[in-house]
Amino acid sequence: MTNVRLRKFHQARWDEPIIFELSVPGRRGLIPPAPEEEIKEAVGDPKGLVPEEMLRKEPPALPELDQKRVLAHYIHLAQETLGGNLCNDISQGTCTMKYNPRINEELAAHPGIASLHPWQDVDTVQGILKIYFEFEEILKEISGMDKFSLHPQGGAHAVYTAASIMRAYHHDRGELDKRREIISSAFTHPCDHAAPATAGFRLIILPPSENGYPSVEAVKAAVSENTAGMFITNPEDTGIYNTEIDQFVKIVHDAGGLCFYDQANANVLLGIARAREAGFDMCHFNIHKTFGTPHGCSGPGLGALGVRDHLAKYLPIPTVEYDGTKYYLDFDRPHSVGKVRQFQGPAGVLVRTYAWVMTIGQEYLKEVSEISTINHNYLQKKLQEQIPEIEVPYAPGRKRLEEARYCWQKLLEATGVSTTDILRRVGDFGLQHYWTSHHPWVVPEPMTLEPCESYGKEDLDEYVAVLKHIRDEAYSDPEIVKNAPHKCASHKLADESALDDPKRWATTWRAYVKKRKKK
Repeated sequence: MTNVRLRKFHQARWDEPIIFELSVPGRRGLIPPAPEEEIKEAVGDPKGLVPEEMLRKEPPALPELDQKRVLAHYIHLAQETLGGNLCNDISQGTCTMKYNPRINEELAAHPGIASLHPWQDVDTVQGILKIYFEFEEILKEISGMDKFSLHPQGGAHAVYTAASIMRAYHHDRGELDKRREIISSAFTHPCDHAAPATAGFRLIILPPSENGYPSVEAVKAAVSENTAGMFITNPEDTGIYNTEIDQFVKIVHDAGGLCFYDQANANVLLGIARAREAGFDMCHFNIHKTFGTPHGCSGPGLGALGVRDHLAKYLPIPTVEYDGTKYYLDFDRPHSVGKVRQFQGPAGVLVRTYAWVMTIGQEYLKEVSEISTINHNYLQKKLQEQIPEIEVPYAPGRKRLEEARYCWQKLLEATGVSTTDILRRVGDFGLQHYWTSHHPWVVPEPMTLEPCESYGKEDLDEYVAVLKHIRDEAYSDPEIVKNAPHKCASHKLADESALDDPKRWATTWRAYVKKRKKK
């Protein structure tokens, strides 16, 4: 570690208002021309083309700025941003935030893709429908599922769609009133608890055994005639692969339930393990993670939901089909759970994904997972060698795959420096990602790292060197860490209680103005 040089990082920090606060009444960057006379003669007054009830009574409340101020505003924001193209981020625990090839961005920005409209006639969009159809075929091969939907707008949305399908399945069998319980585990992604609950199910959440995941005996004790199904992640966010997962599935099936496989952590399983062989009825992939497309900061995303044949009739409408000559959208599916969003998942996300998979090919998809596993095990070994305070709770000595949930509790007790202090301090070294855990914290003072295949040994060594440096600071001058960041644009909140108080949130300018007026 002595030959790793810590970067001298210092980021621009602008006292930048949001764009609505920069607005000056009457200021203009562009004044659109009035309709040309030829257009007026051809179609009449353009306002007449819009139904009266859809016409605005007053102009939209948009910010009014000149071009120079708009340009400066967004350049300032860009200079305050840490991102995968700028920083060493070694992915993000449970999210597989990998490097995304620039050529795929060019493909997604191609006018033939960027100008698509979801209401175009299918005869004019055969190319993109072919990509939807062919990518579903790829996912079927990777997972062993029989049919896919690319409607869900992200992983949690795919999980909710799976819960809706599970509900429809039991309803058609006349058992929905009885089958209201879903089995899951403590380290499974929280959306696998929240989505079934939102769909009207009750949750039975099983704690981990000495293996790091629930025991077979615990699953047997949890199932009953009330079991609707199981929602589970494997490997869970501890990075431990459940080698008894097929037994879990059989127990639930024998009780009359269905099984859904959350594959948000699929980056470590490509070409190695499939949902079908474990017996699952449904699974999903986070296309905007595993398959080389930007995460999107909560959008746009794409959660691909796959099912076996006995559940295919319930998939959202429309599905993309091919009759041997033409691709088309099939709305004639009477058993479908209906629409889960207005249109298919975003074409731009899919084009990037399709290009990434086709470039890598079948053979190298497996290598993606192998390198991810090697990267993580190298990182874990280095961390535990260099930083004795770091612990890896649950199933001590057991190999992790692509990630691990570490614990900084010893450092907190010795120095008062917490994992959230470390989170803020890593930004001072130009590192983008440091993730703690979902809430509530099962592991105290957690740190979850997942160095996927995009990163090399130098990146991992740098990340370890930064964490070791911060650990040493915690002993020599803990206030440096506690008051971080010092050199990046983000800052420490004076009162973090606001994060848990929806009355103090304002996610849009309109909501902010309304709340300010109430005061």
